[in-house]
Amino acid sequence: MRRHYFRFEKSFWVFMKLLLYALLLGTFMVVMSRVSNGLSNLSRTMGIVVTTFIILEIMFVKTYGGFDVGRRKSKPIVFSLGFATAFTDVIVYVQLMIMKTNGMSASDFRFLEPQLVLLVIFLQIVIITIFAYLGNGIFFWLHDPEQCYIITSNQKGVNEVVRCVTNLKKQYKILGAVHYKNPELVSIVKSADTLFLYDIPPEYRSKIMKLAYKHQKNVYLAPELDDIMEVSSSLYLIDDTVMVNYLSPAFTFEQRIAKRLLDIFLSLTLGILTAPIILIAAICIKLEDGGPIFYKQSRATIHGRIFQVLKLRSMKENDNGHSASQDDDRITKVGKILRRTRIDEIPQIYNVLKGEMTFVGPRPEMIKNVEMYTQELPEFEYRLRVKAGLTGYAQIQGKYNTTPRDKLIMDMMYIEQFSILLDIQLIFQTFIAVIRPDSSEGFKEGSEENCLHLILDPTGSGKEE
Repeated sequence: MRRHYFRFEKSFWVFMKLLLYALLLGTFMVVMSRVSNGLSNLSRTMGIVVTTFIILEIMFVKTYGGFDVGRRKSKPIVFSLGFATAFTDVIVYVQLMIMKTNGMSASDFRFLEPQLVLLVIFLQIVIITIFAYLGNGIFFWLHDPEQCYIITSNQKGVNEVVRCVTNLKKQYKILGAVHYKNPELVSIVKSADTLFLYDIPPEYRSKIMKLAYKHQKNVYLAPELDDIMEVSSSLYLIDDTVMVNYLSPAFTFEQRIAKRLLDIFLSLTLGILTAPIILIAAICIKLEDGGPIFYKQSRATIHGRIFQVLKLRSMKENDNGHSASQDDDRITKVGKILRRTRIDEIPQIYNVLKGEMTFVGPRPEMIKNVEMYTQELPEFEYRLRVKAGLTGYAQIQGKYNTTPRDKLIMDMMYIEQFSILLDIQLIFQTFIAVIRPDSSEGFKEGSEENCLHLILDPTGSGKEE
């Protein structure tokens, strides 16, 4: 809901974005002109650098996220835009140094004043920080939180939605939770800005969606498998009849080869780069309790095949073999650091090199968890249609309290939308997940518990507690 009328708001945000990106580019051009005169006047060098910077910035912003004020807190915006711009700076700087190499010999190549790249990144982060905090300040001055209702069939649906929006109180204000058969549903929909739909039978959900469309209401719904299939579908004309065409996903021969080559290249490269980290971690593990450095456990991968996943040991010996919780007392002091930084996962590079795992894919679950989750969620077995992976949607976006159902949906999204470009994008996104695990945190005001309860009585005679 809008607190202040602003006729040209959309144009204003477009202007803010263009101004921000122009300042980021301008900062690079001004500072780096000290090592290349071609950046200070119209020249071929300037044209190539500007073009490359714009293309790379667009690519990395699409990967990490951009200036989306009003949807994320200021810090995550600074982190994502900072990462995107820093990667762009480094690549364009290397390109500029190559362009400045005059001789034919590779020995003529030099990195001139590399400290200027750090200066550029610092100045750009300052600019991004100012724009992020200023942008969110303006957005929430213009907008009140959206007035929301939860429409569901059970209290679990209420709890799940409330858990999701607990940190987003500047964006959403939950007015109540009602049963999908409530006779006052039409008036409830009319009075809301946004509806959250969770666990509603398909025929009723369709009616509510049409009602929301009629009255131009925003809708968030918890997707089922058929929703993921529809998202992956495309419109198709058969003669003069419009159809929705869903093609069952299957990796082509070329995709399998490309994915395997990417796995081999990354596992060898990262194995060499992370060897010193593994060595230091191994010494720390040994010094703490004298126990084994590595930990092996049976996990399931493609088609249910069992393999031994390799990790740095982060828990005490004889840990009973069940999944760890966030504050598990079985985790060692060194293990807390290893798990927080995801260093304990690095040895799985060996599993990738052997072909038991891939870099991007659903995380391999313990065998008993596969059996348990499959009983609760029969669709869970579909994760095993592809190789288990080191990283994926669930690892990048998920948290400790992310439900198995939500992780399943994220994994199915990946399987349905697979491409090599998506793999590369998720690999880059993993950097933020490792360095700043709370990057998906939303807006939060206070930490009080939300005790919202569902009006379970379909007649509407019940009262909200």
